[in-house]
Amino acid sequence: MKTPKVTLTVKVLLGMALGIAVGLGINLSGLNDAGSWIQTYVVNGAFHIIGVMFVKALKMLVVPLVFFSLIGGVCGIGNIRALGRVGIKSFALYMLTTAIAIAIAISIATLANIGTNIEQSTNSSFSAKEAPPLSEVFINIIPSNPIQAMANGDMLPVIFFSILVGISMLMVGKKARSFIEGVEVANEIMMQMVNIIMAVAPYAVFALIAKAVANLGLDLLSELAGYVLVLVAALMLHLFVTLMLILKLFSGLSPLIFLRKIRNAQVFAFSTASSNATIPVTLRTVTQRMGANNSVASFTVPFGATINMDGTAIMQGVATVFIANIYQVELGMTGYLTVILMSVLASIGTAGVPGVGLIMLSMVFAQVGLPVEGIGLILGVDRLMDMIRTAVNISGDAVVTSIVAKSEGEIDLDIYRDPKAGTLDTEKVIHAVLD
Repeated sequence: MKTPKVTLTVKVLLGMALGIAVGLGINLSGLNDAGSWIQTYVVNGAFHIIGVMFVKALKMLVVPLVFFSLIGGVCGIGNIRALGRVGIKSFALYMLTTAIAIAIAISIATLANIGTNIEQSTNSSFSAKEAPPLSEVFINIIPSNPIQAMANGDMLPVIFFSILVGISMLMVGKKARSFIEGVEVANEIMMQMVNIIMAVAPYAVFALIAKAVANLGLDLLSELAGYVLVLVAALMLHLFVTLMLILKLFSGLSPLIFLRKIRNAQVFAFSTASSNATIPVTLRTVTQRMGANNSVASFTVPFGATINMDGTAIMQGVATVFIANIYQVELGMTGYLTVILMSVLASIGTAGVPGVGLIMLSMVFAQVGLPVEGIGLILGVDRLMDMIRTAVNISGDAVVTSIVAKSEGEIDLDIYRDPKAGTLDTEKVIHAVLD
């Protein structure tokens, strides 16, 4: 009898579960005390090195993958008017889901009345970085030096330049055919690189999760239990109810199939806490696992990783109510509407990297008159919350991609419904690399 192969998703989930168990064991046993051998050589040594190398490997792929995939996608659409439809639809859906997300967060946090029983004093400090004005965000969409934008990982300028190159290639016509074929080959090469890196993902996920849990432990969670519980509840409500209702309403696709197929990308997002770093995995998931055509996905996924911040918007709503209650500041309806508007606008110009939510939050606080130093109260648990909200962010990217692809007739429903479609045989990939 042949033993069934363990899928990559199962391996990654096992790595995540084992990482949580090992991390908790190290934290609760006191082995992670400052200066200890375990902290120096295991948690901040081996776990840190493996995790950082994996995240850097994913980030290494982001710019070339987006560049080649987006050019190929624009040429694949073959119609500038159709490209405009895809852009308008995805932008409208991203803004809609972000506005709904923060409205839900404010409502739940207000009903739960969190923060009323916590002292104002905190030993944590937070230095707010100045957020760029919206006018500067729009100006910076056009890169003065596209190579520099690629080197810096500035996704909006990279997206703009890639689309412009794709449109120009369409306008050139037959003369650009050989270049288009070269771009398509380069895109396939990049996707194979994604497969190679994903083959070692279970071990990297274990290291990333084990380090995070070993450092955080349960103490901080218990101190801020109300904030954490309300934030997690709002995130889960948005993921499993709001996004799934939007998916079903606008596309008719099965939410259960979607949730089964997105798990892998969610674990990657949770581990890296970076929407940008997860772009290669999200793109692979929506094209090979869900059947969305690359002509749509190559635009909506990197675009969503840049402007879609559902999870971050939820954090801002919950944190605003939490800090306002602690400092006994009455925001009122005007204040909350300002928070919603600011969060939606801020999501357009913030990068999908770890910790960016705090920068956005400092901007929102300044706008509604809350003390920025109050962010220090939630600083301790923000890394863990950042991991959860990033998983929600990329789920929103995949939902919008599926909806837009379905509306454009650019999704293979047979692939979407096939539970085995796009599954990766990690052993085969590893053997291919070694051979």
